[in-house]
Order: sequence, then C-alpha cells, then structure tokens
Amino acid sequence: MFTGIIEELGRVRGVERRGEGVRMTVEARTVTEGTREGDSISVNGVCLTALEVGRDSFAADGSRETLQRSTLGSLRAGSPVNLERAVTPATRLGGHIVQGHVDGRGRFLSAEEHGGSWTVRISYPPELARYLVFKGSVTVEGISLTVAALSDDYFEIAVIPKTWALTNLSHLRAGDAVNLEVDIIAKYVERILAVGGRAGAAAQTPGLTLEKLADLGYK
Repeated sequence: MFTGIIEELGRVRGVERRGEGVRMTVEARTVTEGTREGDSISVNGVCLTALEVGRDSFAADGSRETLQRSTLGSLRAGSPVNLERAVTPATRLGGHIVQGHVDGRGRFLSAEEHGGSWTVRISYPPELARYLVFKGSVTVEGISLTVAALSDDYFEIAVIPKTWALTNLSHLRAGDAVNLEVDIIAKYVERILAVGGRAGAAAQTPGLTLEKLADLGYK
C-alpha cells in the first residue's frame, strides 16, 4: 500500500523484453534506501516488486497484464518515473490510500500555469466516471491528487510547484497516456451496496437464497 506522495523522480535505465513481459531497470537513490529485494515500489502508480536492489538502481518485472492495464509498456531508457516506497505502520498518511493497482488509462490534455502553480486537465475512461467526485481523491501516475473540477469526460487537478517539480507531470505532453487509480473506498462502497441489495432481495423472496443467486451469476 502507498499514500501517493512521490519520494523521488527516477529514470528508466533500460527495458528488456522477457516473453510477453518486461524487466526494467530504474535509476534511483532515495527509494533504494532501506529497500530489500522483494519489497514493493510504486512506479508511475504501479505496484512492482523490487529486484536486484543497489545503491543507485533497482530492477522490476512487468507482466503482460500490467503492460496491458498501465502505461509501463511505453517506458523507454531515459523515461522519468514517479517512485514511492510502500508505507509502514509508522508512515504518515499524507495523501490517501493507494494500492498501486491501475484501474485504467487516462490522457493528459493540458496544463495551465498560474504564477507557479498549475491546473492540469486529464481525460478518463467512461467506466471510471462513477468513482470520481468533486474534491475527492484520485491517483494520477502514482500521485495522490484532489479533483478540483469534474466534467463528463475529464477532470482537473491543482498542482503546487513542489509536485510539479518533483514528479513527471512537467514532462507530459498533450495526448500522453497516464495511469489512473480511483479511491478504493468508492469501489468497496459500490460493492457493499450491490451485494447488500441482492441479499435484501433474497430475504424478501421465498426460496431465493444467496447460494441460488450465486448460481445465477450474482457474485
């Protein structure tokens, strides 16, 4: 689990194809401190397992599913990447609960400067619309951000100078794909309401049990 507070802007040193997946090597100095092989590191919002950890780099494997779901497949040598180590029980939750499980890919549309701060506009796929709310949390490229404006096909985020300088947002160009993760709490609430509604229907219908609902495909 992560908080969406980026610790370091690293760079991809190299990408090696391995079957339908990849192994990438990332240059980093902050997130390698105290990290052991097998620990989790968020790379542009994707939870990856650190391998071959050194003082200034680590490696990580990306599966076919990860490459299809996220933007990691487009990374090349020299690509800037947002990095964060997994939280510990003593970590301050400065952002929000982030799993590092990408829900979909959006598009970087524009960035408008306002005296050092920025308003960034991101498009999102329709299936994520129900999880986005005004002033709610969203993760873009692993960064915990607040929805400052919301329309039917894009949202805007306000980016302070430190975040702009410390992350890869300043390297994005119009049309670039970005990793999106919605608030996990919204997904749990949706699931609870859906299952609760079916359970209520079963209780009010003689002979209709949860087991029978499961047989009918309601899981």
